Amino acid sequence: MEINLLSHINNPADLRKLSKNQLPKVAQELRKFIIDIVATKEGHLGASLGVVELTIALHYVFNTPNDLLIWDVGHQAYGHKILTGRSKIFDTNRQFGGISGFPKRDESIYDAFGTGHSSTSISAALGMAIASKIKGDFKKQHVAVIGDASIASGIAFEGLNHAGVTDANILIILNDNSMGIDPSVGALKNYFTTIKAGKKVRKNNIIEALNFNYSGPIDGHNLDSLVTELERLKTIKGPKFLHIITTKGKGLQKAEENQVKYHAPGKFNKNTGELIIQKKVPQSPKYQDVFGETILELAKKNPKIVGITPAMPTGSSLKLMLYEIPDRAFDVGIAEQHAVTLAAGMATQGLIPFCTIYSTFLQRAYDQVIHDVALQNLPVIFCIDRAGLVGEDGATHHGVFDIAYLRCIPNLVIFAPLNEFELRNMLYTVQLGLDFPIAIRYPRGRATSIDWKKPFTKIPFFKGECITEGTDIAILSIGSIGNKIIKIQNKLPKNKIAHYNMRFVKPLDETLLHIIFKTFKTVITIEDGVITGGFGSAILEFSALNNYHNTTIKILGIPDKFIEHGKTSKLFESINLSENDILNYLNSLK
Repeated sequence: MEINLLSHINNPADLRKLSKNQLPKVAQELRKFIIDIVATKEGHLGASLGVVELTIALHYVFNTPNDLLIWDVGHQAYGHKILTGRSKIFDTNRQFGGISGFPKRDESIYDAFGTGHSSTSISAALGMAIASKIKGDFKKQHVAVIGDASIASGIAFEGLNHAGVTDANILIILNDNSMGIDPSVGALKNYFTTIKAGKKVRKNNIIEALNFNYSGPIDGHNLDSLVTELERLKTIKGPKFLHIITTKGKGLQKAEENQVKYHAPGKFNKNTGELIIQKKVPQSPKYQDVFGETILELAKKNPKIVGITPAMPTGSSLKLMLYEIPDRAFDVGIAEQHAVTLAAGMATQGLIPFCTIYSTFLQRAYDQVIHDVALQNLPVIFCIDRAGLVGEDGATHHGVFDIAYLRCIPNLVIFAPLNEFELRNMLYTVQLGLDFPIAIRYPRGRATSIDWKKPFTKIPFFKGECITEGTDIAILSIGSIGNKIIKIQNKLPKNKIAHYNMRFVKPLDETLLHIIFKTFKTVITIEDGVITGGFGSAILEFSALNNYHNTTIKILGIPDKFIEHGKTSKLFESINLSENDILNYLNSLK
């Protein structure tokens, strides 16, 4: 009977007991293990399948966890997790209370650095290597695995630039598969493509020019070549760079053929790779599609509109404009800072730039928002996707900080639509002409209505609205979380609880707020952002400045802690923001 090698590997020390000729079988078993679990539990598939051989070779050659291994972004770390003692609980991956979908320091000693955003691995590995040198440890190895999309980011270049003038014992492995979540873009991608084609560029090799010992490119699916080269590189001092060629989705034909779809495909047949399609029923659109379809519709009529995304054309649905109007839509790669300042430059010349960017990624361009856009009061339109809790990606991806970190910036207007109609109409309104920058934040997931493509109407700036009238308590909601109040309204005491959709976080509708504070003794704010510094804080500030001392203000929102991963509904329950929790809370105030 054939032995299952993977079932006997509880940690990398067990892997290192095997002979080199047994490693291809481990790769076969590891690939099948990943496919079997992700087929039913969902997660990031293609990236992890593409580095199965590399993962095995790294843990086989290096003495992890003493030698430090960092996976950039971490989408590709499933094999790493399975080989480092988490195989028996891997079926809890990305589930509430289970293991994280990304490397996480407090989850395992083998996770040397927490990753979830791209391009941080080189700087982190260099910091570790310098620390080892200061402590007198010259044997410890420091390895960063980074993709060809991630290495084009600014922070990755900054790390390379610094590392090249040190004698740090650092190895950068470029996992080159020409893919991020979408296909890689840019001049550096073209450069690596030239190298892979075998053309003579070694005289002007960018990596060697940065003072790295460059080797490759080699086949990243050939275990014998990988082990041999890694063993050689262990003996070389100073900064080293290994270029490997891999195929995202390797080992599952459907994943190799459609690498964008199979980055995180949902449930699929583990034998055929066919996606499991739910029975088709009419569904409301995703908010990202409301954005994507609306901006395309507007851009066809307004030649000044341009769209910009930092490497998320599919996720943001800017791909629709990229396909139909490619000269006015730009995927700039994983370069959030550049995306924001590019938009600022366009705005100075009379264009109308829509910079679509996930809330969690806009954090990476904070200075550019302040210095390049707000300080110059340029009419850049930030379309902030994935605002609020996003689910299984967890703490690295929840878009809960944007209200707080944007609210303190002068000149910047912040708008949060209640639903797809308000999102669509605000996109229409802003392209009619602005003399200030604006952030429009909207969540991940589906909107509220199937029939959403109504004729455009202008949204009045800086005005909220009353949705339901009442006499005792006023609820002030901002953004799509207000729909929870609408859903439970008929279960609340009749005519007691008023609901106001405030729409604007900054500036607040002070005229409406004065009416509210003069009418109600209790005001409750609700938001899907952090309480600290958020929308509720803005209402507290308004109350204090206007001496409304007799009004009781309660704030509902994201507490002052990092929220873990799990289905969004479960996460809202965990922080008492589910519809039922809100209903019980409001009824307790009767």
